[in-house]
Amino acid sequence: MIYIIIGVLAVILAVCILIYGRRKNKELLIRLEDMLEKARNGSFGGGRIDETMLSSIENSMARFLEDSCLAGENLREQKERIQTLISDISHQTATPISNILIYSQLLEELCQGQEEREYAAVVGRQAEKLKFLLDSLVKVSRLENGIIQTNPVLGSVGSLVEEVRAMGESKAAKKEISIETKGEDFPVTAYFDYRWTVEALYNLVDNAIKYTDSGGKIQIEVIPYTIFCRINVTDDGRGICEEDQAKIFQRFYRSKDVLEQEGVGLGLYLTREILKGEGGYLKVSSKEGQGSTFSVFLLMPDNTARQENSTGKQREVKNDV
Repeated sequence: MIYIIIGVLAVILAVCILIYGRRKNKELLIRLEDMLEKARNGSFGGGRIDETMLSSIENSMARFLEDSCLAGENLREQKERIQTLISDISHQTATPISNILIYSQLLEELCQGQEEREYAAVVGRQAEKLKFLLDSLVKVSRLENGIIQTNPVLGSVGSLVEEVRAMGESKAAKKEISIETKGEDFPVTAYFDYRWTVEALYNLVDNAIKYTDSGGKIQIEVIPYTIFCRINVTDDGRGICEEDQAKIFQRFYRSKDVLEQEGVGLGLYLTREILKGEGGYLKVSSKEGQGSTFSVFLLMPDNTARQENSTGKQREVKNDV
C-alpha cells in the first residue's frame, strides 16, 4: 500500500516540477524527490524539519513519509510476532497429538471386546482429524502472513502430474476408482513451486476421490496454452450445485450436501492461495449429478516478464477456456 501512495506522490511531484519550474522552487522539489527516493528504498528516517527553510508542503510530506515508514516497521514486527506464535502452536501441539495417536493404537490392540476396540478406533480417527486440522491451519496462516512464500521455478508438468497420480492411487483403489492421466507425456514446462503445487493438486485429486462413488473414474489432463498450462482434474461424482460453486473456495465452507463426508473445508482454500502465490489461478466447472472439473492454471515459460500485466490476459484466457 505504501508503494501505491509513494507512486501517487511521485506523480504529484512530477506535475509540480512541470508547473513550478522556476529556479527558486527547484531546490524544494529536489528535496521532495530525495524524500520519495529514500522512502522507496526504506532509508527514510525523517530528521529535523526547519520551518523557516522548508515549505509547508515539504514539511507535510516529510511527516507523512515518516509515519508511513513507522507503520511499515510496525507491520513487520507484527508479522514476526505472528510467525513466533504460529511456530509455538505448531511445536507445542505436535507431541501431545502424536502421543494420542500412538496410545489409541495401543489401546485398540489391547482391548478384548469389539465395542472397546471401536471406541479406541474412534479416538484415533478424531486425533488424526485434529492433527490434519492444525497442520492445515498452520499452513494457511503462514501463507496468508507471508511467512512461507512459494518459489516458482521452471519444471516438468508431467512429473508433477505423475507424482500426484501415484499419491492418490492407494486411496482410490480402496473405492475401486481409476485415475487416468492424459497429455502428461508431452514435454510441457511451467513455473511452479514443486512441493507446494504437489500439495495443491493432490487436494483436488483427494476431493475427487472423496466425492466420487465406488467404481468411478478420475482423469488428470494437461493442456498447454500460450500463456498458461492448464491441468484439469475431472471426476464423474456427485457434482457441485451452482449456488455452492461461488463459496467452496472460502475457508471452512462445506456444503450441506457433503456434511457426512470427512473434511474441514480448508483444502480448496489452501490450493487457491498456493496457486495465487505462483502467479496462477484455479477455476471450477460442475453440474449436479454430472461430476466436476477443477482447472489449475500455471504460468508458462517466456511469460514471467508479462506477469505483472497479466490481469487482463488472464481474463482473456478464462474467456477462451
